[in-house]
Amino acid sequence: MNKELGIAIIGTGMIGAVHRRAAALSGSVLRGVVASSPERSRAVAQQWHCEAYADADAVFADKAIDVVHICTPNATHHDLARRALLAGKHVICEKPLATSLADATELATLARDSGLVTAVPFVYRYHPMVREARARIASGEVGALNLIHGNYLQDWLLGANDTNWRVDAVKGGASRAFADIGSHWCDLMEWVTGERFVEAVSSLKTVLAERPAATRATFSGAADADAAKMAVTTEDIAGALLRTNKGTLATLTISQVSAGRKNHLWFEIDGMNESLTFNQEEPERLWVGQRDAMQLWVKDPSQGAAEQRRLATLPAGHAQGYADCFEAFVADTYSQIRGEPREGLPTFADGARSAQIVEAILASAKQRAWTSIPA
Repeated sequence: MNKELGIAIIGTGMIGAVHRRAAALSGSVLRGVVASSPERSRAVAQQWHCEAYADADAVFADKAIDVVHICTPNATHHDLARRALLAGKHVICEKPLATSLADATELATLARDSGLVTAVPFVYRYHPMVREARARIASGEVGALNLIHGNYLQDWLLGANDTNWRVDAVKGGASRAFADIGSHWCDLMEWVTGERFVEAVSSLKTVLAERPAATRATFSGAADADAAKMAVTTEDIAGALLRTNKGTLATLTISQVSAGRKNHLWFEIDGMNESLTFNQEEPERLWVGQRDAMQLWVKDPSQGAAEQRRLATLPAGHAQGYADCFEAFVADTYSQIRGEPREGLPTFADGARSAQIVEAILASAKQRAWTSIPA
């Protein structure tokens, strides 16, 4: 019988609630939470039927806690994850793993040396049809890759009064749009194709020079027109041209100010034999193009690649989406903790890899030149 894992969640905003649901469905016991204030901790603990810890130290000292979920603003990730690992806890840390490459690398090294299970929620790996795309490339059906292209577009910061703590570089890091959503696309492309980005040239744009100062850790929200303003130094838009270790070119557009685009993660991978297209907003399908034909493959637990079938938990025609991906990611993390390896679990090593790419994108934009990315 699987061990019932005791967990604690640090950070109780939107993403903390997503972690809570996924953890409950994956056979754990939520023992307690830490929020942004003692009052908030007590209020959430009452709603979630668990303990309100006084602070993170109390979580790390509790022997009943096996896994710590870190769902706090980006600048706090390194310190919390480091302390959790040193306390002997397995860790699921929201991305970015850290706001600097040095800190992310330190965490990846500490995780490796500790032998503990660590994970970063690059959850788009868990769409069944993403697994199908990866299997087709690995089997050679797609052929040698010629081109990778795509985008990740949102509109939640389009308005002049839209704001969020991520806009503040002190809390969110030097990169916003690229580190927040471009990191998902890059992780997905390296994992699906098996190729690694080795150089990039990029350009960044900040559309609004100032926004209302964010006072709440909400995902988005329009502030009052007379709210205090802060200068914006993080990017709203990023464009990049990347090259892989096998010479494949990739083009990428990132935006958090594209009207009507809510969460449009899209990619196309063009090979010598066929092309593959996936749209996260229509995740049940994988478009497969060939010279003389095209096909639409659909999620189906009765056919296709083994990993696609494993993650297709509902019959064909019954839609699965983001929440299902997150739940599968957490379930795989817990399986790994229980000694049952799972393919494709994104770890702290993947979080550090993402930090390498983000650093290169920022450096390229600053230098207006091609920048190397360690493979």
